[in-house]
Amino acid sequence: MPFSSAVSLDDVDKLTALQRLDQFRKWRSLDDKRYCLVCGKIITGRQIQVADDIRGDGSQRLNCPTERCNSIPMDWALPTDEILAAAEMAACEQREIAFPKAAEQGITSQLPRLAGQFEEAV
Repeated sequence: MPFSSAVSLDDVDKLTALQRLDQFRKWRSLDDKRYCLVCGKIITGRQIQVADDIRGDGSQRLNCPTERCNSIPMDWALPTDEILAAAEMAACEQREIAFPKAAEQGITSQLPRLAGQFEEAV
C-alpha cells in the first residue's frame, strides 16, 4: 500500500496514532523510547513519523525517523538495559572504526607541509 510523506500532527493526535497503530507495545507518552532493530537507533514517539495512505481512505502507518530506515512498529523493541548497553557498544565500535581513518587522513594530508618545514630548516 503506497503511503505519502509524514503528516504533521499535534501532540494529542500523534500519541493517539501511536497507541492505535502500534499493536505490539503501549505508548504512554511521546517521550517513550523504542530501540529500532533495523537501524540500531533509539527513537522517541515525538520522532516517529506518521504517514497517510495516498488513496485518502484514512489509513495511516508509523515509520522510523532514521533516514533510509523503513522499519515499522514490529521492528521496535523496548529499550531494556541490555539493549541500551548493546547499542552503546555498537556506537563505540563505529567511532573506533571511523576515528583511525579520520586521524590517518589528517596526518597524511599534513605530511607534505611538514616535509617542507624540515627542508626550510636545513
